Amino acid sequence: MTTPANDCVLQVRGLKKHFGGVHAIDGIDLEVMRGEILGVIGPNGAGKTALINTITGFYRATEGSISLGGVDITHLPMNRIGRLGVGRTFQNIRLFKRMTVLENVMVAADDRHHSAWRQWFKPSSRQGQAQALRWLDLLHLSDKANQSAASLAYGDARRLEIARALAGHPQVLLLDEPAAGMNEVETTQLSQDILSIRAHVQAIVLIEHDMGLIRALSDRIVALDYGRKIAQGSADEVLSHPEVMRAYLGTAEEEQA
Repeated sequence: MTTPANDCVLQVRGLKKHFGGVHAIDGIDLEVMRGEILGVIGPNGAGKTALINTITGFYRATEGSISLGGVDITHLPMNRIGRLGVGRTFQNIRLFKRMTVLENVMVAADDRHHSAWRQWFKPSSRQGQAQALRWLDLLHLSDKANQSAASLAYGDARRLEIARALAGHPQVLLLDEPAAGMNEVETTQLSQDILSIRAHVQAIVLIEHDMGLIRALSDRIVALDYGRKIAQGSADEVLSHPEVMRAYLGTAEEEQA
């Protein structure tokens, strides 16, 4: 069955990113549909983070195209792509540690709305505070709004980065291994948070090594290896796919080598 074009929020066609002779992304086609959580999996070095970096403009595509809601964003600068509606988090947490939790989110909201930073950021800016607190409340961080970001527990710092990404009001939210380093309790809370977040964005792309989290949250899964898409479909279809099993486990011949 053909999916209506207007249900596709983010589309990637023939995307390549080369670093000299290294093909970090090697001709990936990808569609992210309205309302879905798309899981992206693959072993280390498969090209998952390179894909996010290229979609968001951190890397410049070598070939191919990227469109957001039908708008070509392939060669736009990173800040323009963000303002058009692509938000992301990072594998390595990137908070403003000398600022409070609330201030971290207010800065992100300011960048989205093009307001004069100092005016927006004044403590008297009720609009800025109210919007930031909305996201902190969604991520169960409003009681820590006035704490220094540096004082947060690891799981809270991860959630703050998500709240900061949401403050930019993205259409598509790209989560790069949000559960990395989390314990079981923190991961369970994160899973519930991501389900809550999906009502506030058009789609979520979830890159994750935690297969339990991927299974629980993803409507579809795409598997990558060596910069190529090797499988896509339901969790059962992808995780039992021979190429996916080979990418993670290797062949008998490789194990003996």
